[in-house]
Amino acid sequence: MVGPANSGRTRQAFSVVNGGHENGGPPSSAGSECGSIEFTKEDVEALLNEKMKGKNKFNLKEKCDQMMDYIRKLRLCIKWFQELEGSYFSEQEKLRNLLDCAERKCNELEVLMKNKEEELNSIIMELRKNCASLHEKLTKEESDKSAAMDSLTREKEARLVAERLQASLTDELGRAQRDHLSASQKITSLNDMYKRLQEYNTSLQQYNSKLQTELATVNEALKRVEKEKGAVVENLSTLRGHYNVLQDQLTLTRASQDDALKQREALISDVVCLRGELQQARDDRDRHLSKVEGLTAEVVKYKECTGKSFAELENLSVKSNELEARCLSQSDQIKELQAKLGVAEKKLQVSDLTAMETRTEYEEQKKLIHDLQNHLADAEIKIIEGERLRKKLHNTILELKGNIRVFCRVRPLLADDAAAAEAKVISYPTSTESLGRAIDLMQNGQKHSFTFDKVFMPDASQQEVFVEISQLVQSALDGYKVCIFAYGQTGSGKTHTMMGRPGNPEQKGLIPRSLEQIFETRQSLKSQGWKYEMQVSMLEIYNETIRDLLSPNRSCSDVSRTENGIAGKQYAIKHDANGNTHVSDLTIVDVRSTREVSYLLEQAAQSRSVGKTQMNEQSSRSHFVFTLRISGVNESTEQQVQGVLNLIDLAGSERLSKSGSTGDRLKETQAINKSLSSLSDVIFALAKKEDHVPFRNSKLTYLLQPCLGGDSKTLMFVNISPDPSSLGESLCSLRFAARVNACEIGIPRRQTNMRTSDSRLSYG
Repeated sequence: MVGPANSGRTRQAFSVVNGGHENGGPPSSAGSECGSIEFTKEDVEALLNEKMKGKNKFNLKEKCDQMMDYIRKLRLCIKWFQELEGSYFSEQEKLRNLLDCAERKCNELEVLMKNKEEELNSIIMELRKNCASLHEKLTKEESDKSAAMDSLTREKEARLVAERLQASLTDELGRAQRDHLSASQKITSLNDMYKRLQEYNTSLQQYNSKLQTELATVNEALKRVEKEKGAVVENLSTLRGHYNVLQDQLTLTRASQDDALKQREALISDVVCLRGELQQARDDRDRHLSKVEGLTAEVVKYKECTGKSFAELENLSVKSNELEARCLSQSDQIKELQAKLGVAEKKLQVSDLTAMETRTEYEEQKKLIHDLQNHLADAEIKIIEGERLRKKLHNTILELKGNIRVFCRVRPLLADDAAAAEAKVISYPTSTESLGRAIDLMQNGQKHSFTFDKVFMPDASQQEVFVEISQLVQSALDGYKVCIFAYGQTGSGKTHTMMGRPGNPEQKGLIPRSLEQIFETRQSLKSQGWKYEMQVSMLEIYNETIRDLLSPNRSCSDVSRTENGIAGKQYAIKHDANGNTHVSDLTIVDVRSTREVSYLLEQAAQSRSVGKTQMNEQSSRSHFVFTLRISGVNESTEQQVQGVLNLIDLAGSERLSKSGSTGDRLKETQAINKSLSSLSDVIFALAKKEDHVPFRNSKLTYLLQPCLGGDSKTLMFVNISPDPSSLGESLCSLRFAARVNACEIGIPRRQTNMRTSDSRLSYG
């Protein structure tokens, strides 16, 4: 088969082969001609279909020449075919070699691809596992977030329910108080009525007892009178009988006197004889003898009074008539008194029933008030527990968000502020949502409202303030980095909040109270196998220069040399990869008790730069930084924690027009305002989440970089003055604090690991 001609060769037409004779030139050799002649498919077909030309078919010479020419052409064509076939074979060999190389490369690529595929499959599997773990973490975080949102929703609902319950309880308490007032008034009136009734009852009882005594005396007198009457009637009858008997006896007495004497003698003899036998009848005998003697005396008396008996009888009858009339009148009086007594008893019963009803109603009201008070106490306990839960959830949300917590404290009015005390510019909302968390400022009739994590009113004590941060201080022992700093204008109470008043236990500040809590907790954790080592350092930033407040060789000359740049220690701030801050050449002291730290605090307070301005007698002219490094090891679990507690008292911002600073004080004020302005720039950058945060603009912000941009728990106290003349500065401080509260700096991270051979912290 004839393929297309090579493109690299110059194609020569087939007519050239035929026209060799026409041009008269001799034909070239086959080898030379073959190298320059190419055949196409049409040329080969034409050569094969060519016929012998000749006028005379018997002209053999011409035919022989034509046949030779034809053979020559066929040879050239065959030669060309052979050369083409050889070139095709060589090209085929080359292509085979190239194909073998390509196959080897393809096999190598397949092996590489298989290896790459296995690596990619392993990477894909790891990525899938990571993706699955990330999905699990995401779902877990979403579930935690949803749980936190649900708990927040439940907290809000519980708070709303508590508010409604408190409102209803307040209404019920108001109604109960009103009812209690009305009941107390009723009870007072009833008590007065009861007292009057008791007095009336007492008077009635006295009158009744008087009547009863009179009735008893009258009854006794009546009985005596009746007895006397009966006795008189009996005496009268007996006297009459005696009179008759006496008359008979009088006649018989004389006759029987001798017989009586004889009987007496006989009786005496009988008594003497029967004395031994009748020992038991001595009393009867004595009575009989006394009767006999009485009868004898009566006989004698009657004999003497016989003449008077008629007159006495008449007198007795008159007295009897009088006594009967008197008895009738007294019986009428007794009936009237008994009727009055019955009426009084009925009134007494009615008053007793009324008093019982009043007492029963009083007891019911008292029980109702007691139940309401118990209900109110339970509601207050629930509100306190809800507030505690709200704080815990709020702190958890802030830690998850990484926000800086902000507490606001308003100092009390001082003696110098008394003149402007009437114009109150600060108020505190009392709603349930804002109570203890909001503050309002009035400026030129316009109200500015701010809400923070906690707002302390002027009457808040140092202990109340410390209770709110005690859990944050505890985190330092748990292995967290904790930073608490006080911000505000000069004279607003920052140093009082952080340091307190020396020598007064009730006025101790946050720094000494925090140290007391840490050392007490360290002592209590010994039983759980924890051992802690603590180190303290204190420095101040004065005019953008770091000063070591615990340096043993610190003196005025050293300070002046350092400020002038002559041969002083180079206190360079360095941050390591773990976010820990180190200051080179800084004095670090091991401490074991609160007393040692108190001594160091006193030493630092004496070395700190203070000065007098028009706004403050003892104005701090530098930023004070107290650092407590904590290294703890649990002997039983081999767990090690490393915590840091930074307590910072910033210098107060001030305006030159108010402070009146000149000379060195002017330079100090400019340096303080510059560093605080740099702090404001850092807060602005963090709030806007900018890529570049200017921490290096000042020594203060560079020192606070781990606290503001790291993984520490940070809290800021914004201190403000209630003096109306300081309203502008207070408003600027509160606005700055609101920006700080909105910053997200990252989730706090606990620094724990297993114990190594050297458990102490390293300080650069």
